[in-house]
Amino acid sequence: MTINGGISFWYASDASPHQPPRAPLTTDATADVVIVGGGYTGLWTAYYLKRTAPDLRVTVLEQKFCGYGASGRNGGWLYNGIAGRDRYARLHGHQAAQRLQHAMNDTVTEVIDVAAAESIDADIHRGGVLEVARTPAQLARLKAFHTAELTFGETDRELYGATATRNRIDIADAVGSSWTPHGARIHPLKLLRGLATACERLGVVIHESTPVTELAPRRAVTPYGTVRAPYVLRCTEGFTASLKGQKRTWLPMNSSMIVTAPLPPSVWSQLNWADAPLLGDMAHAYMYAQRTADDRIAIGGRGVPYRFGSRTDNDGHTQPATISALKELLFSFFPVLTGTEITHAWSGVLGVPRDWCATVTLDATTGLGWAGGYVGSGVATANLAARTLRDLVLGESTDLTTLPWVHHRVRRWEPEPLRWLGVHALYAAYREADRHETRTHTPKTTPLARLANRISSRS
Repeated sequence: MTINGGISFWYASDASPHQPPRAPLTTDATADVVIVGGGYTGLWTAYYLKRTAPDLRVTVLEQKFCGYGASGRNGGWLYNGIAGRDRYARLHGHQAAQRLQHAMNDTVTEVIDVAAAESIDADIHRGGVLEVARTPAQLARLKAFHTAELTFGETDRELYGATATRNRIDIADAVGSSWTPHGARIHPLKLLRGLATACERLGVVIHESTPVTELAPRRAVTPYGTVRAPYVLRCTEGFTASLKGQKRTWLPMNSSMIVTAPLPPSVWSQLNWADAPLLGDMAHAYMYAQRTADDRIAIGGRGVPYRFGSRTDNDGHTQPATISALKELLFSFFPVLTGTEITHAWSGVLGVPRDWCATVTLDATTGLGWAGGYVGSGVATANLAARTLRDLVLGESTDLTTLPWVHHRVRRWEPEPLRWLGVHALYAAYREADRHETRTHTPKTTPLARLANRISSRS
């Protein structure tokens, strides 16, 4: 029987001792920096601020508990992808975007190194990322993608044909793939919990069960009191729309996952999935997967992409149709797994700006700052954003503060019902484009998908 919801499989599988809930805020308070959001962005920012300036008073306010959002539900992809890089190349020049990409490459190593230094056991395995093509149109996009990555300095990336791809992972209908070493499998919740503990060791104050209802210059307002600080940082990603005045800032896009029961060695031998690279594809409605530390396959993709009015799910509950679709996707990639037990299914939300560009910003005059809009690439990007926020708060001009995503502004999303109609129409178009490319074996991306990309600002 599949457990549906319960936040995520990562919560069910983390056998480490669980800390009692952290106390909520009970009265007005002051700090030097108040951070709203107890996920990766908020906790990494608190961590680096305290490591760099130990005397700073840093307070984190979390609506439910640390890791309740995307940081405790994601696919466990610690990799070098960043939303908006190509747009930043057009806006600021190729060299500026190349510096951003180099920073992301280094960030994968940074997270791994900090986890080791802080004795955080997050099931990290650096097997890289394998992006696979299964149709002629996907292969054309894969080759263009691979060439583009080389121009951004990823000279250690490798391109494989059909046979070499199956030697890495035996995927049905695979016709080619691109592999980068800048990726690692993680258990996302173990990383999050270890990071929260490291923050508290440094003296960060974390209040859970403390929803922030309003952000204003130099104060964060909650039902239990107001925290006043020179700097107020919004690190709420897919839950940003719940804040006053932020309904149309970032769209909370839904992503869903399933995970198999542990697979025996004989099956892994058939799959040829030995070095545990992360797995993605070149479909328009793309998938992402990992081989977990306990030998399961966790696979995700878009189910119902968006809920009307920017609503979010309740503890990860996932629609049965989405679970069925993910099962079908899993079995199409790996027919040998047909009928394999699916033990858990869950969903979460990620933050999507209108131009699909991740950003980091601090307004020195108001003290208000934010980071996010990762569009599903937040595990590593949150770390780079946090180090950048640290430098901005401390008033330092560094290589990070001059990256092209700093202080980027984007227009707001359309009001309802246009927002709901647009997102659902776009993903219907992407799914139809994938079906058409699979059915016809056309060597070119369908015009329908290219139109959807232009409308959504993905290209």
